[in-house]
Amino acid sequence: MPSLIIAEHNGSTLLPSTRSTITAAKYIDDDIHLLLMGDDIAALAHQASQIDGVRMVFMVDSPVFRQVLAENVELQIGTFLQQQGNVYQAILFPASTYGKNCAPRLAAKLDVFQISDITAVIDPQTFERPIYAGNAVATVRSNDTIKVITVRPTAFEPATDGGNARVESIDAISGTKQTKFISQQVTQNTRPDLQAAKIIVSGGRALGSASAFAEVVERLADTLGAAVGASRAAVDAGYAPNDYQIGQTGKIVAPQLYIALGISGAIQHIAGMKESAVVVAINKDPDAPIFAAADYGLVADLFTAVPELIEKLPSSH
Repeated sequence: MPSLIIAEHNGSTLLPSTRSTITAAKYIDDDIHLLLMGDDIAALAHQASQIDGVRMVFMVDSPVFRQVLAENVELQIGTFLQQQGNVYQAILFPASTYGKNCAPRLAAKLDVFQISDITAVIDPQTFERPIYAGNAVATVRSNDTIKVITVRPTAFEPATDGGNARVESIDAISGTKQTKFISQQVTQNTRPDLQAAKIIVSGGRALGSASAFAEVVERLADTLGAAVGASRAAVDAGYAPNDYQIGQTGKIVAPQLYIALGISGAIQHIAGMKESAVVVAINKDPDAPIFAAADYGLVADLFTAVPELIEKLPSSH
């Protein structure tokens, strides 16, 4: 039986999280369909059809999905499943803000358990997922006829191009009357996307202020062409916006290089970045827990060490 991927995109391109979810689905079955919802997305559907492993792309192109509301997503998927005769054995979302918003609604409507944040597929009914902030791994098995799954994108390599799937347009729902879109505020960022970046420079509470965060963390990030992250403590203190937060209650990242500046290394933060290939930590406290997770550690005052490091680095610009 096929699996259905619910695609996440930004209107012009599929996000890497969707490609990682496709890779995870290959371990369940090689018959993979993709459901793409949005407004004016014909080009995006063609892009999706080129991904290796995808056999069919179902496109819902409608102003209803100009702004993605979880209520409309759930209603569209439910209608689509009825039209298809409930032929899918698994419905997979990325374990992103999008997936975490939409998947529980669908699982509740289908009256099945949700299998959250999987990091491995043992067989089509058995999966691994981290628990206790990543300090333990649970093996879970589901006998539900349809499984609703969210996939941790950093646990699977993004699927590459090489496919030639058929694209089929399907009718859109009329939209929910329970929820109305009012407005949104989008943070403008010229730096790499945090969850797709190869290098991340992240700052903690030790920065002391928003101005210091910008002068130290953001300046180093711009020198390296990196994305900017922050600990929850730094976000709560107002040094950085919420979408910079990395950790158990923020974003899960796995860059090639993660630089932690003034981050103590609370277990919740470690859970969000411990899959990074190389971790570099700078902290003046030699007993900071972050050093246990670091490949390279420097016990130093970051306000002295980081400017010196920036001077020695060639600029990415």
